[in-house]
Amino acid sequence: MVHELHDRKEASAISPLAGKPAPSSMIVDLARLEREYYERKPDVGDPTQLVSFGTSGHRGSPFRGSFTEAHIAAITQAICDYRRGQRIDGPLYMGKDTHALSEPAQRTALEVLAANGVETIIQRDGGVTPTPVISWCILVYNRGRKEHLADGIVVTPSHNPPEDGGFKYNPPNGGPADTDVTGWVQRRANVLLRKGNGDVKRIPYAKAIKAASTHEDDLVLPYVEDLKHVVDMEAIRAASLTLGVDPLGGAALPYWEPINAIYKLHITVVNPTLDPTFSFMTVDHDGKIRMDPSSPYAMARLVGLKDHFGVAFANDPDSDRHGIVTSSTGLMNPNHYLAVAIRYLLSHRPGWPAHAAIGKTLVSSGLIDRVVAKLGRRLYEVPVGFKWFVPGLFDGSCCFGGEESAGASFLRHDGTVWTTDKDGPIMDLLAAEITARTGKDPGDRRGRHARAKGSIAEAVSRSGQGRDARRRANHRQADQSAGQRRPDRRPENRDAGWMVRGTAVGYGEHLQDLRGELQERGAPERARERGTDARRRRGE
Repeated sequence: MVHELHDRKEASAISPLAGKPAPSSMIVDLARLEREYYERKPDVGDPTQLVSFGTSGHRGSPFRGSFTEAHIAAITQAICDYRRGQRIDGPLYMGKDTHALSEPAQRTALEVLAANGVETIIQRDGGVTPTPVISWCILVYNRGRKEHLADGIVVTPSHNPPEDGGFKYNPPNGGPADTDVTGWVQRRANVLLRKGNGDVKRIPYAKAIKAASTHEDDLVLPYVEDLKHVVDMEAIRAASLTLGVDPLGGAALPYWEPINAIYKLHITVVNPTLDPTFSFMTVDHDGKIRMDPSSPYAMARLVGLKDHFGVAFANDPDSDRHGIVTSSTGLMNPNHYLAVAIRYLLSHRPGWPAHAAIGKTLVSSGLIDRVVAKLGRRLYEVPVGFKWFVPGLFDGSCCFGGEESAGASFLRHDGTVWTTDKDGPIMDLLAAEITARTGKDPGDRRGRHARAKGSIAEAVSRSGQGRDARRRANHRQADQSAGQRRPDRRPENRDAGWMVRGTAVGYGEHLQDLRGELQERGAPERARERGTDARRRRGE
């Protein structure tokens, strides 16, 4: 799995280029990349060149014949067909990140959407839009509605290398589409692809951008102005913190200046470069350019500035992931920050429902289990994939959802949904809020908690991430083989009421109004089946 590459890096050979500036020989040829996108025809007899939706949509590269104009046209038509079948007829919000292929792919998609008469909203002036903003737009539009619901598309391969492209669909619940949706879209897209896209409706871009169904709006300010309802922006302002951010050349860059201006913060953008080659990056562990904010190699430059700021942070190109850098620890281990965030939020969000569960993925650290247990709250443990948290975040029965790959979201102050997709910026700002409200940065709070509990020492947080990564990689490999969590990560009182293992968290009656976007109890049922199988193997 792509997300595991970072954690496996310590268990495999590290490139001699890791953590160093990318050499010129590694920089992608943008002209050739775009030419291949438009001219290369996928070999439909090769399974690797067909449409394939993973946990984060369809991804690939023109150089491998897996991400071309033909793919995007087929996928977009399939989404239009799916919308008709489900009677989804509200606006479709479409965002893109800063990868080189995201602009041509958005153009292709708009040509198909306009030809199908789909009301489409994009950022004005050709701007970029992060994944969490698309989720936020969908949810805000659909609030209080039972018909004419909105959905969305995000054109992004996340933190993948510059030559990659990605395309994902978010249904009216605002989160990543579940497998029943992506499976349908994938099958339909491949049927279209095998027929040479003869059944794809399409008009020229010049007409599509001017079509009555296409709207160019500002999606930046509405999201920024609403941040005060999910993060304590006043506390951050009052503390006069000196903050730093590296957008890693991603879609969050246009958001930090308005955040500074509206909330009167002191956030320095340490790298304002937008370059689709991402040539400013330091090389990741395997010798590739990868904009991964949880990788100490990709984050080497920001880590080098850790003593210049109270807290610093970064996001990947579509801004659904976060990386937190503190003077006390450097780059925080993603699991450690999740534990600190959960501990803080549960004691500083009085408007959250007391029954709301904390969501984590199976492969996330057992440290989270212990934090949740100590606070007497329920733990909702799910397989890998943020889609499992969507129902609970949607109806408020899950107040926080976080996964081991540095992605998370949480509820508004009043206990209602903020986003149902991962939101990197609010996790960044939460680190600032924690520092402002407690007087200690998240890394220092992690170290204090570790010493108090006699668990992982602060020294490990500072300098032992390599050993920790190796342990996680080994345990994760064992977990995958056995299909279960490590027994030693389970709490002693495993039948305690706070532990929810795959039960149906988050299915309020109003979810049925989404008309098939989530099968009733589908995702939690699958999670429960996996949990039952694992317990059966353990002889429980």
